[in-house]
Amino acid sequence: MAAAVGSVTGAAGGVVLRGRSVWGRSRLRFGLTTYRRFSSGSAYPNIPLSSPLPGVPKPVFATVDGQEKFETKVTTLENGLRVASQNKFGQFCTVGILINSGSRYEAKYVGGIAHFLEKLAFSSTARFGSKDEILLTLEKHGGICDCQTSRDTTMYAVSADTKGLDTVVGLLADVVLQPKLSDEEIEMTRMAVQFELEDLNMRPDPEPLLTEMIHEAAYRENTVGLHRFCPAENIPKIDQKVLHSYLRNYYTPDRMVLAGVGIEHEQLVECARKYLLGTDPVWSSGQAKDVDRSIAQYTGGIIKIERDMSDVSLGPTPIPELTHIMIGLESCSFLEEDFIPFAVLNMMMGGGGSFSAGGPGKGMFTRLYLNVLNRHHWMYNATSYHHSYEDTGLLCIHASADPRQVREMVEIITREFILMGGAVGEVELERAKTQLMSMLMMNLESRPVIFEDVGRQVLATNSRKLPHELCALIRNVKSDDIRRVAAKMLRGKPAVAALGDLTDLPTYEHIQAALASKDGRLPRMYRLFR
Repeated sequence: MAAAVGSVTGAAGGVVLRGRSVWGRSRLRFGLTTYRRFSSGSAYPNIPLSSPLPGVPKPVFATVDGQEKFETKVTTLENGLRVASQNKFGQFCTVGILINSGSRYEAKYVGGIAHFLEKLAFSSTARFGSKDEILLTLEKHGGICDCQTSRDTTMYAVSADTKGLDTVVGLLADVVLQPKLSDEEIEMTRMAVQFELEDLNMRPDPEPLLTEMIHEAAYRENTVGLHRFCPAENIPKIDQKVLHSYLRNYYTPDRMVLAGVGIEHEQLVECARKYLLGTDPVWSSGQAKDVDRSIAQYTGGIIKIERDMSDVSLGPTPIPELTHIMIGLESCSFLEEDFIPFAVLNMMMGGGGSFSAGGPGKGMFTRLYLNVLNRHHWMYNATSYHHSYEDTGLLCIHASADPRQVREMVEIITREFILMGGAVGEVELERAKTQLMSMLMMNLESRPVIFEDVGRQVLATNSRKLPHELCALIRNVKSDDIRRVAAKMLRGKPAVAALGDLTDLPTYEHIQAALASKDGRLPRMYRLFR
């Protein structure tokens, strides 16, 4: 080590080995001509830097001409399947099949089918004997796969090298239309679903459970109010026969979109014709007989779960015991013009946890930060959410605090709802619009997000609004629009979800009265004994 350090020292002329530079030794050994051949400065002595070098291939650069060149192309095949693509510069592509299928369509079935199908995705098929075979096939093209179900959409997606497009589309067609759904796989899925339900009830973050509860309260026993997670009592009831009866009605070509990002449209259409046209599914083809076309009926209401939350997160820094409340009101569907003002309103409310750090980009100037978290130190969380579907929507505020301050917390949230219909400052409106546009553009830099956006929009409307069109709509939102949509929303009944120690929770009627009042205050309660 010492010898190495001693023999190598830095010098202006290069690395010095025992006093003589490498360049100097090569010049002595090979002569001046040879040395010059390898020198960086004299290979093309008479060509200026502004001119291309002779014999070097001309570089091809990605260009955009004025308008966005990457328009979304849509083709409908003879069987009703839509093929949508968006070009994107790069070596990899994201391709997938989106289906109009989810928990909202399970009214006539055993609840929990969509949850089961999500867990069974990319298992054995007619061509592939196991999940491992599928993953090994994808690995040859550097691919990964995923399946996600929501209340109204099921999405099978693969990201892989563009050269493997034919293999990927063939694999997706097999996974969606030819799954084996063997008894062994269904039994494994039962265990996975059981574990997920236990995890849902034990995790410190209650947000997924509260979201499930608020939908159940807002749309009681219909469409998007049906359970997204399989109820525990239904786990043994779901078998291959039940799954096939559901798939026969909802996995039909007219309810599907094959979407791709980062590939040529003609190439994707060609693959779709090859693998998805005239392919009979394993549950036998034929017209869907019993498709649920129900429109969401907003009911409002309350769902409560009394639970001891004192030992949710034990350890050196345990989370204190908290009671969680979510209050929601009906907004609008993503197909309506008011969807954009509601999205701006949601961004303006913003919020987060009391321990969030960061600047304006993290919402430090949103109303729930300024008016709630900054003023009331005992509030642990206040966050706004906007859930939107093709026929309805729900704007909610989730808040968490000590069980002894539940009543005060509810009143603070109802006051914020009432203030939505009041004056809107020009500065806060512009900030919310800029934040929304910023979030939209940053999210759409990710290829999988573009894929989901293309697929969902084409599934709902047969076309896609491009980012610059959405930004123009956001810029056009005025303070009058915010007041108008808020006033319309406040005329409806509230939906309430409550989790934890609910001793001091106001009654549903009192919460409804507060949201109908001018100042959002709860009716006073007088007690002789406390």
